[in-house]
Amino acid sequence: MSRLARCALFAATFAAPLPLAAQDRETRPIIVASKPFGESYVLAEMFAQILEARGFRVDRRLGLGATEIAFGALRNGAIDVYPEYTGTGLLAILGERPSSDPLLVFGRVSREFRDRYGVRWLPPLGFQNTYAIAVRRETARRFGLATLSDLARVGPRIRAGLTPDFIGRADGLPGLAKAYGLRLASVRALLPAVKYQALAAGEVDVIDGYSTDGLIARYDLVVLRDDRGFFPPYEAAALVGPALATRMPGAVAALTELSGRLREQEMRELNRRLEVGGEPVAHVASDALQELGLTGPAAGGARPATERRAGVAAYLWEQRGRILDLTARHLLLVAVSLAAAVALALPLGLALERRPAGAESVIRGVGLLQTVPSIALLAFMIPLLGIGVVPALVALFLYSLYPILRNTYTGVRGAAPEAVGAALALGMTPGQVLRYVRLPLAAPVIMAGIRTAAVIDVGTATLAAFIGAGGLGDPIAAGLALSDTRMILSGALPAALLALVVDAGLGAVERRLVPGR
Repeated sequence: MSRLARCALFAATFAAPLPLAAQDRETRPIIVASKPFGESYVLAEMFAQILEARGFRVDRRLGLGATEIAFGALRNGAIDVYPEYTGTGLLAILGERPSSDPLLVFGRVSREFRDRYGVRWLPPLGFQNTYAIAVRRETARRFGLATLSDLARVGPRIRAGLTPDFIGRADGLPGLAKAYGLRLASVRALLPAVKYQALAAGEVDVIDGYSTDGLIARYDLVVLRDDRGFFPPYEAAALVGPALATRMPGAVAALTELSGRLREQEMRELNRRLEVGGEPVAHVASDALQELGLTGPAAGGARPATERRAGVAAYLWEQRGRILDLTARHLLLVAVSLAAAVALALPLGLALERRPAGAESVIRGVGLLQTVPSIALLAFMIPLLGIGVVPALVALFLYSLYPILRNTYTGVRGAAPEAVGAALALGMTPGQVLRYVRLPLAAPVIMAGIRTAAVIDVGTATLAAFIGAGGLGDPIAAGLALSDTRMILSGALPAALLALVVDAGLGAVERRLVPGR
């Protein structure tokens, strides 16, 4: 065990109450989350399984967005624990200068997170997972690359494929630019699993990885040495929210059982099984806990090799129950948000038709919401509404407003002038003209807006997985993180089919509302 792990474990042993109170087991489920990359999935699943083995109920929210989203959710109490790294806490969250001493880094983040946010770092798990800047072996030979200083020397000739998190973080590309004077020919934002494929295919020349990634060995990559010691220690640890730390000491004690138990080579093997072998996260985590002696066989078992090699059709059939559950949740998100948008946008469009002077300004203002990237809008919701279904519903509701509002106003405003004139000549009131003439004539245009909003909602709702709302985005996000095409298709195909079904259903409603269509 490292000096840091021993010291932290010793402190935790005397600082945290160890007896597991019966009332701890009977409270709400503990929400365990992860960030969207393989190792985070494995560690979060290990947290979840050891808690379940100790009698706690657990709700998994795996694959949340980048550090800012996961940590924001923890601070706001939307989640209770997720795996984090001390170097990330020091640079990306606290914004402080790097240090090469693991003990100093852990002590600093422990104090500052407790004092600023009420968040607790548990003793490190026993391994570091620092950034690994990697290139193909052929690229290393061609340019004579062994260190990051070498990379800086030829940077203007190098194309980079980096994760969005790394591009913007102080301990990522901006920090490397300052420390090494690194300037690259081009930088492309790539998802964690996609970047390895892009590097292997020659689409980029360098990527950011992690030292415990199983894909480094799979693709025979060369990791460039950090010769100036820029990257701080990245000790993996459980980061615990205020509510769990104060109200459920037994859960904290259960999570602390993992402290100091994992080595870098062991974590690399677990990642290899997940990322290269394609084994399910739950089985990899279960095997790891059994090997550590922390759980028994009842917690799970290794997946048969034949099951791991199942094709797409077999996998979809095997997952049919889960796909149906996710589809139902996805449809619920779409239906509730769409109904709320119709309830607001339809009467608003009718009201604006009576006051056309400011109508376009209002509609354009609502249309500005469409320019906000959906994942950014979802992230903005976290400080206000936390994570889960509620912020997802609000975001989908906001995205649905514009097409319904625009089509309602345009349809009613542009209803056949001759028919409206005839109705007024017959003595009908404006309200009667609206109800019996304008609305029936505008119905096809209004329904077109509703159908457009519905299809947009089905697609946008897949991104709700990044804030823990569930739905068909869950397997898509997990598949992207784990480079599992079958998993991606198990969410993408039902989502595409659902969009067609929803549009067809609304088309049937339109035919009933508009005879002769």
